[in-house]
Amino acid sequence: MPTIAAAVLAAGGGKRMGGPKAELVVGSERLLDQAVRAAVDAGCAPVVAVVRAGTAVRDAVAVVNPDPDLGMRSSLAVAVEALPGVDALAVLLVDTPGITAVAVRATCAAWRPGRIAVGRYTGRRGHPTVMAPVLWSEALALASPDEGARALLATRPELVDEVDVPGDPADLDTPEDLSRWR
Repeated sequence: MPTIAAAVLAAGGGKRMGGPKAELVVGSERLLDQAVRAAVDAGCAPVVAVVRAGTAVRDAVAVVNPDPDLGMRSSLAVAVEALPGVDALAVLLVDTPGITAVAVRATCAAWRPGRIAVGRYTGRRGHPTVMAPVLWSEALALASPDEGARALLATRPELVDEVDVPGDPADLDTPEDLSRWR
């Protein structure tokens, strides 16, 4: 059975939101805790949360991004470096509360070595994205500062397996997004 770890990218400053999103409470739970719970409940192990200094993390290993203002790519690089020796890494974003353990579990179950599994929600790609660390390294080499796997997915479409999953991939980027979600 392959070892599929998970990383929750949660170190962003949330400029459009007006502050870091990891600490936002939706329902009765912080976005960070929701995302970690989705990964843990899906059976991913280990689970790391890439966070800003001073962010408390429950149920996952906290890994601090020393320079989160460099963008999402820097957090992804921290996650890949923190998880050597795993077969695959499922990446989730902190600001997508509609992505549940069911979606994470299904996407991880569909992953195959040498392939990239991506959750698809009613025809729309979302997260998680699951691939081997060597492919994540390839993604990092192609990514702009505020990107993750987008450029790799565009240049290597023959490797991508879209997995139909339930949920809502909408991300919460602005206070208006948050109000609509609540």
